Amino acid sequence: MASGDAIADDLSWLERDCHGETLPPAAEHCLQLAARSYGDDLEAEKHLHQALALAPQHAAVYIAFYRFHFYRNRVRQALPYAELCLGLAARELKLNHDWRQVQREDACFGDFSAFVPRFFLFSLKAYGYLKLRLGELDEGRLAVEKVMQLDPADRVGAAVLLDVLNRMGQEDDD
Repeated sequence: MASGDAIADDLSWLERDCHGETLPPAAEHCLQLAARSYGDDLEAEKHLHQALALAPQHAAVYIAFYRFHFYRNRVRQALPYAELCLGLAARELKLNHDWRQVQREDACFGDFSAFVPRFFLFSLKAYGYLKLRLGELDEGRLAVEKVMQLDPADRVGAAVLLDVLNRMGQEDDD
């Protein structure tokens, strides 16, 4: 899957937008220290855990953990944070806790300026991508197809994942 950086970068705007007024300044400082410590895994992770202790259910912290693991190619460790983001968005939107049961009319998925529905879509896309990377192709496909169902205009860019899946096993024309 070549679009991995795009998947992680999709969440970078969310991390910025999530900070807002609800993230305690001390937690934001810890996230900044974690970013500055990028080359030192232990130091960065220490700051991430401090941020988590200060803001235990904040999307910005979850996203920071997701990106920390994702960029280190720790797909299995990134997955729980994608799931936490998905659950957080579902609760905020009062959606069914099972993303498979969510329907287009359940939230303003077509309004790309609506933060939480967009957060849900990007989180589900990240979840699907990670499942694909882990070889769980059926689960990954279901998640990507759900994103496409909720976002038929493909504003979150899930179609590329579906296209890669659909071409798997086919010979290249080149």
